[in-house]
Amino acid sequence: MTAATVTAPAEAHAGAPRRSVATRIVDRIGGGAVQVIMILLGLFWLVPTLGLLVISLRTNAVNGAEGWWTVFTKPAELTVQNYQNLLSSGFTTSFWNTVLITVPTTVLVIGIAAMAAYAFAWVEFPGRDLAFLVVVGLLIVPIQIALIPVASIYGGTGIFGSIPGVVLFHVAFGLPFAIFLLRNFFIGIPASLLEAARMDGASEWKIFASVVFPLGKPAIASLGIFQFLWVWNDMLIALVFADTGNQPMTKYLQSQMRQFGSNTDILSSGAFLSLIIPLILFFAFQRYFVQGMMAGSVK
Repeated sequence: MTAATVTAPAEAHAGAPRRSVATRIVDRIGGGAVQVIMILLGLFWLVPTLGLLVISLRTNAVNGAEGWWTVFTKPAELTVQNYQNLLSSGFTTSFWNTVLITVPTTVLVIGIAAMAAYAFAWVEFPGRDLAFLVVVGLLIVPIQIALIPVASIYGGTGIFGSIPGVVLFHVAFGLPFAIFLLRNFFIGIPASLLEAARMDGASEWKIFASVVFPLGKPAIASLGIFQFLWVWNDMLIALVFADTGNQPMTKYLQSQMRQFGSNTDILSSGAFLSLIIPLILFFAFQRYFVQGMMAGSVK
């Protein structure tokens, strides 16, 4: 037996990658068991939402006397009266105010950030890198330090307490993260695609609209979900810049906290309704959201 035949198996064994303890445990458990565990964890996290739904479908007297889990033995206690009372109150106006704030903010942030991100990624202009560093630096600026200066500006321009004022504030503080996220995604697009479009005579706007924007759908969908949820659930900006006539749902529900004991029906039903639109949005764009989160993890 020659030396080559003796050392070859040893070299092959030495070159094999060592498997981690976690990898061996997962292999032993098996994919089916992991899926069952994940499903059970998901159901566990849904328990508070189920409790909120049950509370919103029962009267204050029943909620005060029994726990929500007794609904499984007393389903006749469920009623939609809470939702009827809620929709006949000021909640309907606050719901549409939330829509009028969230939708324009999300569209403006996506549109402006996408164009800016394309410019920072693929357009050569003086001071581009310095400008991008400034944008990145704005990510660490807390919202709280801008409340008083912006309120003073809004008071001078006459938009304090209005919906456009709230939208402008959200857009201004949503752009730095949006530009940073989309620029990092756009820069990963193959340069050959853009060069081919330029050779065909396409303008920068045509390249952005026909090549970059369609390829950036996963990142744009992820940004849209994040931005929508941030604005939809925001209360700080609404408390400062929205008056009573323009208040969104968060501010309306917060005003009901003053009499929590007697307004459980309003709070529970209003809180559950505020969950519906974000859930619909997430499940509608879930595929793009997952792609956007995984983008760049595998080359």
